[in-house]
Amino acid sequence: MRPSIFFNVHLVSDSTGETLNAVMRAATAQFDNVVPLEHNYYLVRSDRQLDKVLREIEGAPGVVWFTVSDHELRRRLEDFCVERSIPVLPVLDPSVHMLSRHLGMASSERVAAQHEMDAAYFRRIDAIHYALAHDDGQGHQRLKQADVVIVGVSRTSKTPTCVYLANRGIMAANVPLVPGIDPPHELLELKNGPLIVGLKISADRLIQIRRQRLKSINEDTETDYTDEDRVKEEIAWANRLYAKHDWDVIDVSRRSVEETAASILNKLARRGGDS
Repeated sequence: MRPSIFFNVHLVSDSTGETLNAVMRAATAQFDNVVPLEHNYYLVRSDRQLDKVLREIEGAPGVVWFTVSDHELRRRLEDFCVERSIPVLPVLDPSVHMLSRHLGMASSERVAAQHEMDAAYFRRIDAIHYALAHDDGQGHQRLKQADVVIVGVSRTSKTPTCVYLANRGIMAANVPLVPGIDPPHELLELKNGPLIVGLKISADRLIQIRRQRLKSINEDTETDYTDEDRVKEEIAWANRLYAKHDWDVIDVSRRSVEETAASILNKLARRGGDS
């Protein structure tokens, strides 16, 4: 196997750096055996703060990605990198310029404009509170308030998927399926309300995840939780339940949380378009 390649990545932002981190992860994932050494500089909004960033970049050259709105700070950062032949990229510029041409108007160049405390912001906060209050079957009396209810057996990533959706402003609840225990009647009686999604998974993948979970808490005793026959029965029972109630199903055997959430968002969008 080819040895890993390590390189410095400097992420400079006048905001929280979320965009930069997402772009960096997506870009580096396209290269095998490449390990970025992150240097993060967030809320950089003054010359003094930028001076520190420039010293760090000079001490550990690599590549520089930035989202900075202030023209003078941008100019200083770009000139500094160009003079030292350090690759530098203003990540948002191509997208902003394309929109500017399409809309026929200039951008506002507001710092952290995507984090304004508007109605969408407060909806995300409400959605996060809802997800936490309706995690793992809690608050099932209020499932009607949800946009989506996720059901599945233990360790199918129900909670992280709900939290991810909440950060997109989606009211998401999750209900665990436990063999021998009937799901709450509030779930079974939901009609023409929230989208209900059953998470399907292969037995070998579920056993692997569960064993990793037990290992993480220093518990290596074999139980029904990881017994192959019992796990297959558990999965088959859950799948029959999905079919009986005609719930949407997503196979999460090889999906990341982000991919599962994206699939749910697509289902919600199609549902909204049909109404």
